[in-house]
Amino acid sequence: MPAAEQPVVGLAVGRGTGPELAAVFERVLRVLTAAHPLGVRIVRSPRRYHSYVSLRGQDGPAGIQELTGRDAEHYERFCRDLAAAGTTAVFRTAINAQSLYLVRRRLRAVKVDLLRDGETSLLLVRDQAQGFYTGENRHTPGEITRTMAFSRETTEAVVRHALERARREWPDGRIDRIVMAYKFHLLDGAFDAWVAGIAERLGVRIEVFQPDTVNRNLIAHGLPERTLLIAGNEWADIMHVVLLDRFGAERQESRCTENVCLDPGAAGLVEYQTVHGSADDLAGRDLVNPVATVRAAALVAERHAGVPGAVAAVEAALAALDDKGVCTPDLGGRHSTTAVVDALLGVLDPAALGAPGTDAATGAAALVGEP
Repeated sequence: MPAAEQPVVGLAVGRGTGPELAAVFERVLRVLTAAHPLGVRIVRSPRRYHSYVSLRGQDGPAGIQELTGRDAEHYERFCRDLAAAGTTAVFRTAINAQSLYLVRRRLRAVKVDLLRDGETSLLLVRDQAQGFYTGENRHTPGEITRTMAFSRETTEAVVRHALERARREWPDGRIDRIVMAYKFHLLDGAFDAWVAGIAERLGVRIEVFQPDTVNRNLIAHGLPERTLLIAGNEWADIMHVVLLDRFGAERQESRCTENVCLDPGAAGLVEYQTVHGSADDLAGRDLVNPVATVRAAALVAERHAGVPGAVAAVEAALAALDDKGVCTPDLGGRHSTTAVVDALLGVLDPAALGAPGTDAATGAAALVGEP
């Protein structure tokens, strides 16, 4: 990004611990981008979106359904407005999943996560644009009917993006295996026929399996060095924690991930999020784990605000905190959210950002319950 252009980043805040994590994101992002001559401009959505817990206080299913729809419509418009203005990144704290997946369908979003274990790497692309998660409900006394859809056009858009990302991650072009995990056997043979046609047009070999077969093969045979796994959200959401464990990755509470919009009206916009939920039970207690949010800020700074080295610098700072045992109670520590962020910014190396003079806040890491 040219120095003359001010980086612009969207920010959407949900209830629960959303306000606390939004403050962490803003603080860390501003430190990481402090050397930019124009700073960074953060465009915050004016609506605070519901969590599942906050929706439960509404007057029955009709009230929940109405607010779910309002949140979805507002967040969709916020994302489209950001994309129309040329903004390429938005950070979102956790919001009610039902609202979120309505937006995922309308923006045709995919979630991308690269997992590595030595020489083996798995690029997981989650199809969030179609299927059970994106359905809508019709209520009659004692019954809920959920309607959903799959389309050939959306399936091809997801596959094309997955291949594009794989070639970006593995520039030499070698992909050892491309697997799709979907409940295709419930779709009258249409889905796997679509995939066969897509694979032929794109000149690649794609294997379509039921999710339980993918699980069995994973247990029995493991994975080749480079696997592109395109998965329906129904399976990928549940299996994400298992795959993290399989690859020796950290707990999901400390991870962030990215969602890419494929709809032409929002193309180019990438949404970053924490993997964990809204943690309403911790709201206002300064105890929520900030690590995933810090990592999201680093990704946004490096990829969208012209700060090379931001991710490596933040990872080095997180490693230093780990060595010192500075972490929140969910990770076995005794430190508050604020204390962890203070400590992280205190050990962050400005030289690694190419940003001498960065005004990183410092301070001792106070223990939870201490003044």
